[in-house]
Amino acid sequence: MSFENPDDGAIRALLQGVKRIAVVGLSPKAHRDSYRVSAYMRSHGYEIVPVYPREDEILGARVHRSLAEIPGRVDLVNVFRRAEEVAGVVDEFLATDAPAIWLQYDCVDEAAAQRAVEQGRAVVMDRCLMVEHNRLLR
Repeated sequence: MSFENPDDGAIRALLQGVKRIAVVGLSPKAHRDSYRVSAYMRSHGYEIVPVYPREDEILGARVHRSLAEIPGRVDLVNVFRRAEEVAGVVDEFLATDAPAIWLQYDCVDEAAAQRAVEQGRAVVMDRCLMVEHNRLLR
């Protein structure tokens, strides 16, 4: 059995229900995709919670070192990490109460994605959050 992304209707509903997005791998560098996508989502009313190993603040928000450090609930975990790091990020995600995870382009680990789905979590993989938001909600 191979992983399949949710259909457009489910992705649209997910994006409409999300308010607070934790971004794993949010770079402080404005030319990086993680920064541009997060800035776009923030400009559309979403709260961005950076997760990054360095920096104290990115996009005007306090940086956390892990998902477990974030106070309160997040609605979506958006991941900008290498494919070989996805399984670990999914494990960290599964230890939270976040209902959904979004794995950006090239963040592909079908086994990890399937594990999350089997635990009742929503998963979108190998898609760009900004592109899909623009396509489905604009």
